[in-house]
Amino acid sequence: MAVSRLLVANRGEIAVRIIRACQSLGIESVAVVSEADRDSMPARLANRTVCIGPPRSAESYLKVDALVATALGTGCDALHPGYGFLAEKSELAEACAKHGITFVGPRADSIRQMGNKLLARATVAAFGVPLVPGSDNVRDSEDAAEVAREIGYPVLLKAAAGGGGKGIKIVREDGELQTAFGTAAAEARAAFGDPTLYMERYVPNARHIEVQVIGDRFGNVVHVGERDCSLQRRYQKVVEEAPAACIPVELRERIREAGHKVAREIKYENAGTVEFIYDEDRQDFFFLEMNTRIQVEHPVTEMITGLDLVQEQIRVAGGERLSFSQEDVRFNGHAIECRVTAEAPWQGFRPCPGTLTEWSPPHGPGIRVDTQCFPGYRVPPFYDSLLAKLIVHADDREQAVARMKQALSQFSAAGIDTTIPFLAAVMDEPDYVSGRVSTRWLEGDRRDGGPPRVTVGHAPPEACPSSRIVAEVGATAGRPYGAAP
Repeated sequence: MAVSRLLVANRGEIAVRIIRACQSLGIESVAVVSEADRDSMPARLANRTVCIGPPRSAESYLKVDALVATALGTGCDALHPGYGFLAEKSELAEACAKHGITFVGPRADSIRQMGNKLLARATVAAFGVPLVPGSDNVRDSEDAAEVAREIGYPVLLKAAAGGGGKGIKIVREDGELQTAFGTAAAEARAAFGDPTLYMERYVPNARHIEVQVIGDRFGNVVHVGERDCSLQRRYQKVVEEAPAACIPVELRERIREAGHKVAREIKYENAGTVEFIYDEDRQDFFFLEMNTRIQVEHPVTEMITGLDLVQEQIRVAGGERLSFSQEDVRFNGHAIECRVTAEAPWQGFRPCPGTLTEWSPPHGPGIRVDTQCFPGYRVPPFYDSLLAKLIVHADDREQAVARMKQALSQFSAAGIDTTIPFLAAVMDEPDYVSGRVSTRWLEGDRRDGGPPRVTVGHAPPEACPSSRIVAEVGATAGRPYGAAP
């Protein structure tokens, strides 16, 4: 059944992205907003807007019953969850199915199967896809100590129901285990309602490589290439690229095929991402997790393939076959995405809600900006701090880095602090330009064993030379961070 009216069950830039995809497909859109988002860009763009509750997410965007009731009350035949919030909650997919609403995402059983990290590990292992050496659930710190001695320190304690970097702790020796176990379990219980932990060997010199997949209900599943998301802070992605040009081509092909195999074997429907850790020291890769939703960083894949993944999501959810085969997928050039957030890097990435008195994104060939912002927009304090995704495309990585530098220099925002200067300084760092980064690079782990490459002063950007604007992430890694998932 083709979709005719779709409820956008999210906010911010992804809500704008979904609404514009609906416009291109001739589908009516209904935006749901909290009281804090009544005058937001999604509210202005949608065919209809419904306020579903107070500003806090628990009273609005996280209420399954309210979303389903709104979809039914406005005559929507489909619901798109975006990313974050309820996108990977099987309860929403099940509620939609119960009430005859098309869920623009995978089946509920796929969300459950891949959402629990322990179940996902067991599932993928059966397909012959390599896993990071680790354990099933560890019951307590004593159990964890036994496992850690077996696989060797350092290790990672991870939440079985986790995501978004919550409930993860690095443990380097026995003496750290008891405290780390208690902290990780408490974080997991608070974030996911489940304190279950498991353990993996920590890969210190790692890259985060993920494979974009998409499938339909007729058994057609394709991969759309890989992305390198290694530039992270506290497990939150900061800069993403496609393709993963800094690892050998043969290994990229193996990673793509492994991601494709996982999606095929579980008969996956709609868009998803199979994530891997690439161990640069061992020149090998391991399954990390699968995200059963559209990703924040999907635009870099769109830029190098010419595909519109959100439109494709809506079409296959409505019962259509994929509009392309694996043989049709072609890769062209290189794309980079920077996440611009409302934070002050020179103050430990302090969140900076407030009013944008100026907002002037860059324009030009090979430049794309996905955003919900406009001059006068008030950034609320209740949600993640993502303001925009700045994406560039060029013939190769070197040209893409140069284009991103130029685009960031032309990006003007005022009224609140943003990470634009931070990102500009990252683009100037020799390690980044040469591709010599890892998932811990921003937090001070350098390959040559030296001090943090990227340091920051405690002053606003106009008082800092460019080389000092990139934040003091190593020293502030334990502070709160409000970036998008």
